[in-house]
Amino acid sequence: MFIELTDHLRCPADHDEQFLVLLPDRMTGRRVEQGSLGCPVCGRITPVEAGVVDFGGGHPADLGSALEAPAVAALLGLSGPGGYLAVFGSPGAAAPDLARLLPGVHLVLVNPPAGVAAGDHASVLRASRSPLKARSMRGVVVGVVDPTWRDAAVAAALPGNRIVGEGDPPMRDDLEILATAGGVWVARAAPPPVRR
Repeated sequence: MFIELTDHLRCPADHDEQFLVLLPDRMTGRRVEQGSLGCPVCGRITPVEAGVVDFGGGHPADLGSALEAPAVAALLGLSGPGGYLAVFGSPGAAAPDLARLLPGVHLVLVNPPAGVAAGDHASVLRASRSPLKARSMRGVVVGVVDPTWRDAAVAAALPGNRIVGEGDPPMRDDLEILATAGGVWVARAAPPPVRR
């Protein structure tokens, strides 16, 4: 797990978003290989082993995705390095190719297929509920997942940034659908309403 990712993680327990405290035991450069994350609200301790953060209950996604790295990179419209791209489910298998196409953008792979490893370009998270803070990711890619996961993935995108997904696009007030074709959709996270 990339150490700076800690600022973008939340405890997946059912309480308001709260920062997590990282206690690294072993690091390689900026990557935490072994350690733990603690929640100051509920006291939950989450292990980090072999670079993988295991919040519990997460299962590897099945292989097979209509989303290929070149198309995803083009549809996201990201330019320049920096920030985080969340990839939920089976599209995580394309992480090495995505990393080459988006240099300097760190990938956050949530429940990717088995065999997808953490490394310099990607952090791997396993969870039964999204561990990403709302409005914290520069972009989001989401495979075919149940609506609860899809909604959590959409909520992780920074306002104005894009989400690329498979399956039926979510119909939400905070999402502008830009295009749909062949079971793939592209949307933009709407900015929060202006309060007067």
